Amino acid sequence: MATLIIDGQTVHAEEGQTILEVARENGIEIPTLCYHPLLETYGACRLCTVEVIRHGRSKLETACTHPAWDGLEIKTHSTDVNEVRKVILGLFLSRCPEVPIIQDLARQYGVTEPPFPPEDLEQKCILCGLCVRVCHELVKADVLNFSQRGIDRQVGPPFLEKTRQCIGCGACTIICPTGAIEIVLEEAAIYGAKPLGPTSAVWVPSMQAVPRVPVIDKDSCIHFRQLDRSEGEIVDACQACQMLCEADAINFDQQDEILELDVGTVIVATGFEMWDPHKLSQYSYGKSPNVITGLEFERLSNSAGISGGEILTAEGDKPERVAIIHCVGSRDHNAHEYCSRFCCMYSLKHAHLVRDKTDAEVYEFYMDMRTFGSGYEEFYERIQKEEGITMVRGRGASVEVLRDGKLRVKGEDADLGELVHVDVDMVVLSSAVEAPHDADQVGSMLGLSRKQDGFFAEAHPKLRPVETNTEGVFLAGAAQGPKDVPDTVGHAGAAASMALALLDKGEVTISPQVAVVDEKLCSACKTCLSLCPYTAISFIDEENVARVNEALCKGCGTCVAACPAGAITARHFTTEQIMAQIEGLFRLPETEEELVEAEVEGVGS
Repeated sequence: MATLIIDGQTVHAEEGQTILEVARENGIEIPTLCYHPLLETYGACRLCTVEVIRHGRSKLETACTHPAWDGLEIKTHSTDVNEVRKVILGLFLSRCPEVPIIQDLARQYGVTEPPFPPEDLEQKCILCGLCVRVCHELVKADVLNFSQRGIDRQVGPPFLEKTRQCIGCGACTIICPTGAIEIVLEEAAIYGAKPLGPTSAVWVPSMQAVPRVPVIDKDSCIHFRQLDRSEGEIVDACQACQMLCEADAINFDQQDEILELDVGTVIVATGFEMWDPHKLSQYSYGKSPNVITGLEFERLSNSAGISGGEILTAEGDKPERVAIIHCVGSRDHNAHEYCSRFCCMYSLKHAHLVRDKTDAEVYEFYMDMRTFGSGYEEFYERIQKEEGITMVRGRGASVEVLRDGKLRVKGEDADLGELVHVDVDMVVLSSAVEAPHDADQVGSMLGLSRKQDGFFAEAHPKLRPVETNTEGVFLAGAAQGPKDVPDTVGHAGAAASMALALLDKGEVTISPQVAVVDEKLCSACKTCLSLCPYTAISFIDEENVARVNEALCKGCGTCVAACPAGAITARHFTTEQIMAQIEGLFRLPETEEELVEAEVEGVGS
């Protein structure tokens, strides 16, 4: 541990730290344009020059490269230091006169005019080398480097030509202190100009995520992209998040694991997916960045979002007119015929947010307003009467992108009985929800049937809304169908209660009517394995026979009817028993006493 004095303040430094690092830890600001904690320091910009006094001798050194030795006295704003910084900032101002950060720093030191006439007013690069170092040391792409000498010195790829070595990670643009590097967007990548999804490779899936833990997008992460691109040769690219994480919570070597657990019950809570509006081209989704979905609007209006909660168009302006179109993909023969249930209410909420934050005119195109929950109808009335939302009863037919960038929404006003249109700055599509794309795999694994809409079917829609036909498997929330938050919470609570009740029993009562395999007759054709809807039949290779798990079998009889060898029968439901029941029903009374009993039973029934 070293002890030194910075601007009269006694501070302590650990071995290997530089003067700049110690100063920052103690809240002492030293200007610099070429320093980054993850990169090797070179003192390229010289702005961090300080006066170092040791053994009574004084000299000027760059704080980012000089070790914090014991007994040093550092002056960060002495007369000599300020004069040096004025000269450096004057040179920077002569080279890059229009860069805001240089103008601000120069103004702080009293430099208002460049000492030499600028040659290029659009020049932004100060040749600090940060981009070169991050490309070489962190990204491991080795795309950027210095070329030429003297006043012709510049930074760029080899021969200043496009190169396939560049992976487009954007690290150089982020680290550049003067904004000299830009990623040129192709026309097809217009959404990149104002992303409404994750803006980095490390992100939290949602602000309400539980647990609220960041995840790494392997498709965007520089480390994994270089690992895949080099086929495993570059194993140490970037890892900046791991180096900066104080909790040591990031492990790039971690692999996906498949865990096998013995459980008594299963609660299926697979939720839903948002339907893709690209499938209905008339709404122009993807043709303009100002046509967004309801989920994208949620991200845009979130206080932790990219705009800090401000509702802005892709051009960065507050919209003056906004149209919200209901039932995009719902109640539509060309998409989903069912109602997504909660779209009406979140559309009304979006209209309220637009009015509250921008005071813009809002037009809601709807077919029917389904405000079924507690307080929903009152909110609907308030939106119309107090906030002045224009409600157009009729489906929004199409969205047209005009030449000036405006959006024209065409639709039908059923109340007026005529076609209408309105030009707006932003369109919000209340898109449908649908079952997850891999719901069929989950259903096959757990023996669950699916309804026509693709969601999992409950055992009975009124009497057993959370149970399934597979004993011990329960449905929670939107896995059974579209639900809003209150209904989802109630449904999930019921599923948890049913699961706990089943576990608390300690034993399970099953129906005696199950399928039984006569192993002597089984021909090992395995026909029954693929037909059983409850995966209750397994094949025993050692004995070359099929066997029924009586705890899983529901006695549906599918395997009994399909077995080509007649080896499977239904216990307590055999052919002999059925025939005996039929004979008993149609048997004629043989005595007068039996005849009287039959007549009495007929009157009683």
